[in-house]
Amino acid sequence: MDPLESVKMAVTTLTANKLRSGLTMLGIIIGNASVIAMVGIGQGAQKYAAEQFESLGPNVLFIVPGSREAQRSTFEVPKTLVLADAQAIATQVPSVNAVAPQINSQQLITYRNKNSNSIIIGTTPEFLTARDFEVGQGRFISELDLERNNQVVALGAEIAEKLFGSEEPVGKQIRIKDVSFQVVGVMEAKGAFLGNNQDDTLYIPLTTMSSRIVGRTSPYGIDLTFIVASAKNEKSVEAAQFQITNLLRLRHKIAGDDDFTVRSQKDALEVVDNVTGALTIMLAAIAGISLFVGGVGIMNIMLVSVRERTHEIGLRKAIGATQQDILIQFMIESVILAALGGAIGTFIGVGGIGLVGAVTPLKAGVSPIAILVAVGVSGGIGLFFGVVPARQAAKLDPIVALRSA
Repeated sequence: MDPLESVKMAVTTLTANKLRSGLTMLGIIIGNASVIAMVGIGQGAQKYAAEQFESLGPNVLFIVPGSREAQRSTFEVPKTLVLADAQAIATQVPSVNAVAPQINSQQLITYRNKNSNSIIIGTTPEFLTARDFEVGQGRFISELDLERNNQVVALGAEIAEKLFGSEEPVGKQIRIKDVSFQVVGVMEAKGAFLGNNQDDTLYIPLTTMSSRIVGRTSPYGIDLTFIVASAKNEKSVEAAQFQITNLLRLRHKIAGDDDFTVRSQKDALEVVDNVTGALTIMLAAIAGISLFVGGVGIMNIMLVSVRERTHEIGLRKAIGATQQDILIQFMIESVILAALGGAIGTFIGVGGIGLVGAVTPLKAGVSPIAILVAVGVSGGIGLFFGVVPARQAAKLDPIVALRSA
């Protein structure tokens, strides 16, 4: 039989039972849409994380208290870094350009009748260079502010808008933990970093933070939340990481495991990529189960179709159709159901990715490989699960088929 004629007959048969054909394709549609959407969203999450870390600058290093094991196994991070460590890094590590020690704390901020629970960062003037921040209005913390423990604050763009609205913030007084601070500057908008809004943050002198807000708890000096260091250039990052590690091991007299961790942007990005990649594979695998369920549905409906069309099969065999013709006929119907369901599911999946990209910060992208794999797998599933009913139809005895009609 002419293959084109077989395709026409298959289309005619399927369109004669539109509702049943549509329900048969539903599992394939859902499976394809889910796989394509999950892969696209996973890739979008990886791109989003990469952009977030790139906003830190390619040369940034974070020195965090506690070993990797201690950070994973305890809720409270040990306080093993002090201001003297940051000063030693700044003066003794030649591959470092700027070093900014930080003390972070969440406190209640008050201006007149307006309140906000925001992150306070105690730091030094080098913070601007190390973190690539810019002042939009007024000034940032100065060395004189550190020496005198001045009660001055630079506001993030969003917290300034929240507290002052259209009012000029520079020169005004706000209260942090019932301590009065004068606003000396407003930062340029920086955006969020992995869910942390950097524009809803306030910056005060490190010494003032230690003495007036959080207090001193280390006998070795001002204890820090972490230290940010920027290497001189991208090629110096590994050297800076090695030199900082050796310096701190000597300062802390470490013979065994480190009591600190030096992380680069690349290290953090690799961790995030591994996590998001594993989640993407897991979600795509779960969504792929729908494709298998859809294949079972196709086989089930095609088996029912063989029983319903016993008379038709017997009649076609009686007028000369071979077993191969009947086999091809039912195989084509299965593949059409699966391929059409795959195409519809692809459009739905691509539309879902576009919707996610429109309403969330994730720049979800359409993966051509995911589309090809999903459509190819759905077509293969139709072919695979169509074999049993097609063989059953092809083996029917024409005399028995006509008598049973």
